[in-house]
Amino acid sequence: MLTRREFLKKTVQGLTALAVSESVTTQSSTIPMRTLGKTGLKLPVLGFGGAVLASFWGNPLSYKERVELVRYAYERGVRYFDTAGNYGESQSILGEALKDRRKDVCLVTKVETTKPEEVRKAVEKSLKELQTDYLDILLIHGTPGLEQMSIEQAMKIHAELVKLRDEKITRFIGFSAHGYFDKALVLIKTGEFDMCMLAYGYIPFAFRSFLAPQMVKLRDECLTKAHELGMGVVAMKVLSGGLIGRWSSYLVPGFDEKRLEQLPAAAIRYVMQDKRINLLVIGMRSKEEVDANIKVVSADSKFTKEDRALLAEFTRKLYETAIVKKMRRE
Repeated sequence: MLTRREFLKKTVQGLTALAVSESVTTQSSTIPMRTLGKTGLKLPVLGFGGAVLASFWGNPLSYKERVELVRYAYERGVRYFDTAGNYGESQSILGEALKDRRKDVCLVTKVETTKPEEVRKAVEKSLKELQTDYLDILLIHGTPGLEQMSIEQAMKIHAELVKLRDEKITRFIGFSAHGYFDKALVLIKTGEFDMCMLAYGYIPFAFRSFLAPQMVKLRDECLTKAHELGMGVVAMKVLSGGLIGRWSSYLVPGFDEKRLEQLPAAAIRYVMQDKRINLLVIGMRSKEEVDANIKVVSADSKFTKEDRALLAEFTRKLYETAIVKKMRRE
């Protein structure tokens, strides 16, 4: 049974958390807003992917510069910030950058453990690094996580997340999936999750490999079922893990430079046209990338036949490269 002090603390947490859905509705005047399914959170459609903040994944910025980058994204209207316990310094950077704006953002992290008894400890570590006493959304991580688990194991982790939700330590729960959409579909059909984050881009690239046609089909079934159930749906890998954008000129040398610059915008518009998607999480390594992505999502433009032709041409050339041929075989 909760003591009076514990009860008051949880009540304050709940009231503070409720402020997020109200404040984000009015904070961004340029980025389009969509409601994250049955969570009811009305958020700018562009979210910040915190994996890019990890130095061990090649981020060249200093710690201070990365804090400033997150803050810059916030000041430009981004309100959804995604991270995970295994993203290096990401949680600490987000915590430092957003600690005085906590009630104005949707803060999301993930648990990687496959052991139910380790969930609470992992979440407590995340809370400490994020400098907060509650989360807006807590996810079962895709990998390591769901990929390494059976459905039965995943639901045991889910049960621990439910306890944390009941205690108001997190407002909503969900899971992420890079591939293995057969498992994701089963979890969606349980109706026991508030939202899901799925790999979804023009080029069907997951965490380390390309998706097989059957997995692409299952992903579409996931999107359809999640939308039918009113779940929040977040797209990740919108730029296909950097195949479009960061690595494009290296992978397809000789491709027209001006057209290469147009690729990310075309890929973003491709995902945005799907109204089953409520929000796009994109890793942004610089203020310039933040500005460019905000410009794309804020423009009143549709996915065009020119966008499709550009993406198709680049993808065809990409698939002809030795590197990608090897990746698709593995």
